[in-house]
Amino acid sequence: MAMTYELGEIMAERQLDAVTTEGARSQVTIRLGRPRPDELSANGDWCCPHRITGLGEESVGVAFGVDSLQALLLSVYKVRLKLDERAAAANVRLDWLGQPDLGLEIVPRD
Repeated sequence: MAMTYELGEIMAERQLDAVTTEGARSQVTIRLGRPRPDELSANGDWCCPHRITGLGEESVGVAFGVDSLQALLLSVYKVRLKLDERAAAANVRLDWLGQPDLGLEIVPRD
């Protein structure tokens, strides 16, 4: 039986637009819960829940890490992968302020 996770306290949220080929827009919301110790881990691992609404499946997903920061970063990465997959399935383009990667990928510049 799969473990069901709750989103819990929301620590971050972003609103995106799903844009159809005809130009119609609908709202997609990303919510990240606060990272917390994984109650099933015997090693002190952490988990970070997330939910995407407005674009397919809306159950809470989760990513795991050896500490809270890794769990958070992997949760953001997992959300990016899910958004790409769901946008392709729905035949929509996702937009956030015209930013590449929806502003979810941060690469420092020299």
